[in-house]
Amino acid sequence: MHPKPTDLPRPTEAELEILAVLWSRGASTVRDVHAEVSRRKPTQYTTVLKFMQIMAEKGLVRRDERARAHIYRATRPQAWTQRQIAGDLLQRAFGGSAASMVMGALAAQKASPQELAEIRKLLDEYEKGTK
Repeated sequence: MHPKPTDLPRPTEAELEILAVLWSRGASTVRDVHAEVSRRKPTQYTTVLKFMQIMAEKGLVRRDERARAHIYRATRPQAWTQRQIAGDLLQRAFGGSAASMVMGALAAQKASPQELAEIRKLLDEYEKGTK
């Protein structure tokens, strides 16, 4: 039995790396994901396979077994997972303070002028209730 989508566990760092490949490429085989992950760091095929099997058991990915090579796809969109992680981080590390979290993010890494403009636009839309 798979967990309900609202009860999905928070992905680990390695699982997020695999999800990022699935989000960018769409449904993919383990071989496809392994090739993409291996471009960034040396990784064994069997390691990627095991992670993806565990992720399927957790409900983070769905496996289509109709073809000879199983196809995996993320069960939730990237934005949903990012909101889940951000909400968890907001509570655990910033005591629920969105301002502290945003200031921490901006202090940790300099934002480009384009990113700052996008943040301002999002804040304006949020205040108007359109987001």
